[in-house]
Amino acid sequence: MKYNVKWLFVFLWYTSTLFSQNYPLFGPEKKVNINGLTFDAMEPFISRDGQTLFFNSLNSGGNTNLYYATRVNDTLFNYIGLVNGCYDPTPNHLDGVASLDSSNTFYWVSLRNYPIQIENLHKGVYSSGNVSSIKRVYGDFNIATPGWLIMDAAISHQGNLLYYCNAYFNSCAFGMPCKARLGVAQQVNDTTFNKLNLTDTVFSNVNDTNYIVYAPQVTEDGLELYFTRILKSTVNSEICVSVRNSTTTKFSLPVVIHSNLGFVPEAASPSVDKQKLYYHQKEASGLFRIYLRYRSSLTSIQEKYALQNFGVYPNPCGDLIGVLLPLPNTAFFITLYSYDGQLLIRSESQTSLNVSNLKKGLYLLKLEQKGKSYTLRLIKN
Repeated sequence: MKYNVKWLFVFLWYTSTLFSQNYPLFGPEKKVNINGLTFDAMEPFISRDGQTLFFNSLNSGGNTNLYYATRVNDTLFNYIGLVNGCYDPTPNHLDGVASLDSSNTFYWVSLRNYPIQIENLHKGVYSSGNVSSIKRVYGDFNIATPGWLIMDAAISHQGNLLYYCNAYFNSCAFGMPCKARLGVAQQVNDTTFNKLNLTDTVFSNVNDTNYIVYAPQVTEDGLELYFTRILKSTVNSEICVSVRNSTTTKFSLPVVIHSNLGFVPEAASPSVDKQKLYYHQKEASGLFRIYLRYRSSLTSIQEKYALQNFGVYPNPCGDLIGVLLPLPNTAFFITLYSYDGQLLIRSESQTSLNVSNLKKGLYLLKLEQKGKSYTLRLIKN
């Protein structure tokens, strides 16, 4: 039996696309203004109803406090003040990284009385700018060795799962942790969470030992994980997303949403409807401010039209890819972009591209031909 090689490639590309996970796309960043705020705003958390923006002041080893602001619109909030009940009056204290579940249970990290008490994650009941009934959070996700901290934590919408970062500090470069990794723990009782047995598997694509991995946030449906990572021995931070098709499976290889050398983008917080993503970033002035990106994506009509007319194979790919043209004998432009919009490859003569120098992750491949434009997702393994 004879096979049409071109259509065999189309079929292989189609099946790989059909079963690949759907990574979110985000548009350009917008600065979030907080009326009345004169100092740094870091590690934002947007409340479940979108009406309250929690954040902490500069987190660099000094006095770090938790604050909140109320919404005017998506990019404008009014500064209110301290989150009462969380404030620690001792010198060189740290209170930060807010998280809130649907029943208004408030979580944050604090170094009060550490390392005498090794558990540095706290919880309480939040209401109108105040946290009461404060308790420490216990469980085997804490590492009972001095130097190890819960650097960041995020509670699930339902309040039954805790996504956390174990980080080890021991005079490492740039004042950063020597190592950090993510995990997930399940609620046992009001004050205790224990690690899920499959924690290492769930984060096997995320906990890359070449990176410091931290600042987890998970969408309400549990299918998208946002986190920050820094390549070891550098200060180059990247906001990433990993996805999965089911809450019983592991998260995918990460895709970089945003990197900005020298300006330290970190700590992404998605809205409940997944349409907005807040994060912080340093400005040219040296202050940290909060930014926003709106979710965007290819429409189903565009994807279906592209599927019928052009393809890339194999996908997922290794070091080489081939591009199938709708009109083989017509001039074309092929461009390959990183997921955060950086141009990586441009070709107007070759349909076979060498991508061996690219990192594992997700990319966007665009074809322009005879006045039409097509875009597809490319996965590099």
